[in-house]
Amino acid sequence: QVQLVESGGGLVQPGGSLRLSCAASGISFSFYRMGWYRQARGKQRELVATITSGGNTNYGDSVKGRFTISTDNAKNTVYLQMNSLKPEDTAVYYCNAARPSISLTYWGQGTQVTVSS
Repeated sequence: QVQLVESGGGLVQPGGSLRLSCAASGISFSFYRMGWYRQARGKQRELVATITSGGNTNYGDSVKGRFTISTDNAKNTVYLQMNSLKPEDTAVYYCNAARPSISLTYWGQGTQVTVSS
C-alpha cells in the first residue's frame, strides 16, 4: 500500500521560511517522479516543483528562485524548502508520486501553509 504523508505546514509571516516533508512508503524513488503541488481556495491545483530519480528538477514560475525541492532516498522522503514566502503562497500543499509512463500517480492528504502577518 502506497502512502504519502506530508508534514511541516503552518502559519508563517511574509518573508519567512518553511520546510515541508513528505514521507513515502510502498514506493521506490528510483521509479517515481516526486513532486509538490498546491491548491489555493477557489483555484485549480498547480505545479510547485518536481524532481526525477535522476535529480532533474522543475519549478512553477511563481516559486522559481524561492523554493527548492530535494529528496533523501535513504529516508524515502521528499522535501520542499520554501523561502521568502508571500501571502499568495497560501494554499494546501500536496505531495505527489508519479510514473507517467504507466499513468500511475499517488497523492498525499495535503498540508496547509498560511502566509500572513
